[in-house]
Amino acid sequence: MTMKSWKPRSKNIMIYRLRHATTYEYAEPVVLGTHFMHLLPRERPGQTIREAQLDISPNPDSRRNETDHFGNATTTISLTTPHKEFIVSLSATVEVCQPSPPTPEDAPRWEAMAAYGLQDVSVAEFCLPSPLARPTGEIADYATLSFPPGRSALTGLLELNARIWQDMTYRGGVTNNATTAAQTLNSRVGVCQDYAHLMLACLRALGLPGRYVSGYLRTLPPAGQTKRRGADQSHAWISAWLGADTGWVDFDPTNNLLVRDEHVTLAWGRDFQDVSPLRGIILGGGRHSLQVNVDLEPVLT
Repeated sequence: MTMKSWKPRSKNIMIYRLRHATTYEYAEPVVLGTHFMHLLPRERPGQTIREAQLDISPNPDSRRNETDHFGNATTTISLTTPHKEFIVSLSATVEVCQPSPPTPEDAPRWEAMAAYGLQDVSVAEFCLPSPLARPTGEIADYATLSFPPGRSALTGLLELNARIWQDMTYRGGVTNNATTAAQTLNSRVGVCQDYAHLMLACLRALGLPGRYVSGYLRTLPPAGQTKRRGADQSHAWISAWLGADTGWVDFDPTNNLLVRDEHVTLAWGRDFQDVSPLRGIILGGGRHSLQVNVDLEPVLT
């Protein structure tokens, strides 16, 4: 599938070439397979898709491209030819130019966002608990430290973003796709997905709208900066809603960043379960190995 959308160039626009390859190798032939994917990047304010193509091997017997409840592009395929290797490759060119958020002083008070969020049908579902980002009493206590009465919502979000980055230890292989925010707060160890779920659960404990964002992070940082956590693989962060005038503003607690021009958005939902890049059911295959390669590199213009 190829999607094209063109917008005027701006001197502040970053243009990225994105490549994402997922390879499964099986010990025995897979005789039947059905796979569901969130692997095509989406249009959003501050992000334009110049072109995107998803190649699949072996060639599927059927392929269906749709849009899910959250507006994300999805691809569903079926394979009936026996195979011992399954490869999905994404190639895309993406323009990124995130609009600047308001200054903390100009952002609304967090209580106003909490009171209004459930009244706005477009954001209300992001105020509610989800399986992996469900608030608890401990999470509420942790969140409240950054949101005293009367504080600007943006000031609180920036502080919470920094606290999670400071309090957590980034370590792979400790958590999995079913790890909850409560478990993460208890262990203080995890990867980008866990950082995002913890921050979302904190927002939901206060009634603030927050959504889980999957995507990619620039592979190599700008000159003079250290490499970001989560580069070279799929990444995750969060969006917080700051009212109808400002809209959604993205925060990356894994790297203590206010998201601007180093991230490319793939999909969003309530938590990881809504936007898993690739999942499916197979018959056969036996033991398997998985390899994922990601490159997000700026295009020199």
